[in-house]
Amino acid sequence: MGTFSKELIVQIIFLTIIIGCASQLPPGGGDVDRIPPEIVEVYPLNGTTNYDDNYFEIEFSEYIDKRTFNDALFISPIVEGRLQFEWTGTSISVEFVEGLKKDITYTITIGTDVVDLNNKNRMVSSYSFSFSTGNTIDRREVVGRVAQQESEGVLIFAYKIDEDVDTLLKRKPDYVSQTSSDGRFHLNGMGESKYRLFAVKDEFRDLIYDMNQDLIGVPNKDISLVGSDSLFVGMKFKLFKADTTAPRLLKGIMTDEKHILVTLSEELDKRKVDKDNFYLIDSTSNQTSAIIQAFKRYGKKDEIVLVPEENLNVENTVFLIAKILSDTLGNEHPEDFVSISISDKPDTTAPDIVGTEPSGFNSSIDFINPKLKFYFNDGIENAITQESISFEDTSGINIPFKFDFEDDATLIVYPVEDLNSDKDYIIKIDLNSFADASGNSRDSIYQFKFKTIAGLDFTGITGKLLNVNTGINPVLILQNVNNKNKTYQQKVSGDDFNFEKIEAGKYMLWCYFDADSNYKFNYGWPQPIEYSERFSVYTDTLKLKERWVITDIIFDLE
Repeated sequence: MGTFSKELIVQIIFLTIIIGCASQLPPGGGDVDRIPPEIVEVYPLNGTTNYDDNYFEIEFSEYIDKRTFNDALFISPIVEGRLQFEWTGTSISVEFVEGLKKDITYTITIGTDVVDLNNKNRMVSSYSFSFSTGNTIDRREVVGRVAQQESEGVLIFAYKIDEDVDTLLKRKPDYVSQTSSDGRFHLNGMGESKYRLFAVKDEFRDLIYDMNQDLIGVPNKDISLVGSDSLFVGMKFKLFKADTTAPRLLKGIMTDEKHILVTLSEELDKRKVDKDNFYLIDSTSNQTSAIIQAFKRYGKKDEIVLVPEENLNVENTVFLIAKILSDTLGNEHPEDFVSISISDKPDTTAPDIVGTEPSGFNSSIDFINPKLKFYFNDGIENAITQESISFEDTSGINIPFKFDFEDDATLIVYPVEDLNSDKDYIIKIDLNSFADASGNSRDSIYQFKFKTIAGLDFTGITGKLLNVNTGINPVLILQNVNNKNKTYQQKVSGDDFNFEKIEAGKYMLWCYFDADSNYKFNYGWPQPIEYSERFSVYTDTLKLKERWVITDIIFDLE
């Protein structure tokens, strides 16, 4: 047998290492992993009694992100003691370091925040199992749904009503679950009691509701799981922000001698964006001056622009005073003020149109009673005449129209009569006629082209309602899931319903019982409790196609 040289041996060893390392790499290519993780086994088994260990185990179908497991783990009743986690491959063991209490049913819930390690796929639905340290196990259940878009991952808080009910949200709930991808939830392993439930978008994941931070859904009633009542099906929630904070002035900066850019803590009620709601005080000269224009800054909900009547002295100290600030929920703050950074920079920028509604050129809009909005980046000071605007079809035929200003910077143009369907139109705006407070104007013509929807392109639904008489003043709503502006609402006068001339798209069909007769859904209030109005949601999302009416829908309002 021959002998190998030292150099050859080194090369062989090097190649062996390279081949060995290469064999550990996963094969390239292949389909992207889109399979969500699942729980395949738990210990102890669901329904176990007289459990005397101090831990539980969960095995997943694949490797998962350990951090997301911690965020998705909920134990009912709440365990204040320390938990110890031990991972072995795809399995985790969770130890109750201080042990478990006697004669207690524990429910373990793994929410949909869990994602796999490979491709961040979320669990489709939450998973729960229960065990008892005593002879019996609690088996009462609540099944329901958070009925709106982006409802995945919402927490369901269940509180036993055994104390001052208006302090419930100040503590952690007795039972917790989490919604699945379609907004549905299932609370189980619950003890015999009366309960109040809330749906909470718990931003800090501390299991405490923060009124001015978290979205919340309020029930239309409390429920009883006492005696033979062991199951409640049909608890439904709609989320809203129970904001109690009034808006405040944060900052005022003059961008030039004619414009004050005001930043607020939140969006103002548009009725309070009014020149008469603001004025200026020069504390150096002890003089007051008025505001001659006020409008929201386009694209910025928390900013408004004010135009002062007089030029301000840059060497003086000037304060902006708001008589009353009110947000869209009605929270009010009277007599707020902020110091203004003064500028004597000349205003030389001409007004321009920076946005439209509907947005974009060649927009397709309804031909019946259309209203077109044009948003300027500055207030318009001079009087506008009909001659500054033209409205015609593409054959040059003039369309009779009217116009108005929603605020100092928003022009609304609308035809006197309905337009024709499936036809092209153009609106021309002579910007030279639209001058700001400094007299600046732009020597150009703005053109907005659009096409009306064809009459045959509409869709609709018809059907029958069951249990209409289970509540007062039912109101039916067909709501586009992708565009909140496409919402159709009608009062129910009988068992049959019909929605006509609907734009194609995906819709949620739901109905609420208008107890306060204001033709607006009442979300309720969390504390002190004001129950929401009762509502029902049709089981499926409706995919409405052009020129195709869906008929014979059966919608049970119970």
